[in-house]
Amino acid sequence: MSLFPETLTDRYRRFKHRIFVPNADQYEELATYGQDPEIMMISCSDSRVDPETIFSAMPGELFVVRNVANLVPPYETSGKFHGVSAAIEFAVLNLRIKHLVVLGHAGCGGVKAALDQSAAIQTEAHFISRWMSMLDEARLSVLASHQMKSARDRQDALERESIKLSIKNLRTFPFVREREDKGKLNIHGAHFDIKSGTLSVLSHSRGEFFTL
Repeated sequence: MSLFPETLTDRYRRFKHRIFVPNADQYEELATYGQDPEIMMISCSDSRVDPETIFSAMPGELFVVRNVANLVPPYETSGKFHGVSAAIEFAVLNLRIKHLVVLGHAGCGGVKAALDQSAAIQTEAHFISRWMSMLDEARLSVLASHQMKSARDRQDALERESIKLSIKNLRTFPFVREREDKGKLNIHGAHFDIKSGTLSVLSHSRGEFFTL
């Protein structure tokens, strides 16, 4: 029987003493009345990019879904397991969030695997390559338009295109499109640079990212 990691035990005890106890009333309120966040965040699983840390969020403020390369699959009802789609459905129809943010980041391993398929990380089941195939069309577009650019520039371009693709796919969900059309839901795209701490936000009208 494996032991629970000691580092997590120590960190939990610090959390309980330094954060939970001083905010016990807030936690009790969340436990009693449930969550009511206004913002959903779809972010990458990368351990370096934590939405709660980046946006100084307290418990109950962000509804977060994380996956490889912060991708949203297009709406479809076939198959059995739709984790990302289920989370979107719950947040939009039940929590009635007001903002939905797709948060990408610099140096994304999933995007790198999609861009340089010969170096793609694989497993026996090929889960990664199949998931990243959502970027196939965007990948070809970036390669065609960035032929004279560096590998870093191509990756940066595909990271940003992946955010736009996820937003495009979000709008294939009927209930997302309906609430956005009624002005009850706002969709945003953002890109975080780990090295500089810079956050860039997508302008829908210009199709470009600008730095906050």
